[in-house]
Amino acid sequence: MIQLAFSTNAYLKFPFEEAVRRLAAIGYQGVEIMADVPHAWPACLLDEQKNAIREALTRNNLRISNVNAFMMNAISDHRQKYWHPSWIEPDLHYRQIRIDHTIRSLALAKELGAPHITTEPGGPVEKGCSWSAALKLFVEMLKPVIEHAEKINVPLLIEPEPDLLIERADQFEEFMQHIDSPMVGLNFDIGHFFCVSDDPVTTVPRLARYTKHYHLEDIAASRVHHHLIPGEGAIDFQATLAAIARTGYSGWITIELYPYVDDPDEAARKARERIQPLLDGIQSQTP
Repeated sequence: MIQLAFSTNAYLKFPFEEAVRRLAAIGYQGVEIMADVPHAWPACLLDEQKNAIREALTRNNLRISNVNAFMMNAISDHRQKYWHPSWIEPDLHYRQIRIDHTIRSLALAKELGAPHITTEPGGPVEKGCSWSAALKLFVEMLKPVIEHAEKINVPLLIEPEPDLLIERADQFEEFMQHIDSPMVGLNFDIGHFFCVSDDPVTTVPRLARYTKHYHLEDIAASRVHHHLIPGEGAIDFQATLAAIARTGYSGWITIELYPYVDDPDEAARKARERIQPLLDGIQSQTP
């Protein structure tokens, strides 16, 4: 049974405990935890804070859909606060910050009982660097992280994104040819693939063997990468959700609406009102 979750990255103006209380009241079954400030930055998360996260989830009868280790607001790089430090920074020491953060996020997921974590698909390709050279560097930087993922049995999911190293389905498939680990998979962001003209309806079955989790948001017909509340863009969610159901997927779909920090409750409510009935209808018809 596919279930809906909501990402806490829309609740930057609220403590974690308040965010999950609100999401439970709206009707969500799960939450994606942002491994970042202000909710769960792993580098300085005390045991008391981890216990508070567990207690808040239990109190509100919510489960964890994913740990989002993509965003790094805590570093607040002036170029782009989500993408940097990237896996392919020119400076090895700056790359190490991303590596260490991801290893800590894996450990946090293990402690909290989360099914997996997500990370960025390399990062922006530096001017003068070829795509193949950047891919080689990305794979090399992932090696110690994959080793840790295998050691603690927590999958690491790569999330293709417009304007970063891996944007399209064919690029992700090429990346996976360099990976020899069952602990590496795909976080399929429906809006991201729509942005780069990879039709989600046909891309879902194409990449189903790698997909362990889905992100969902709408995107305008212009395909500009800006997350919208479902129903306010151009994505055919009826067809996309049906395609997901046909693959036999039975995990989480997390709605990710981080631009709506000024009114996350309204965004979360509208998203659920528009997606849950579609999902219920499709699943009632799926053998």
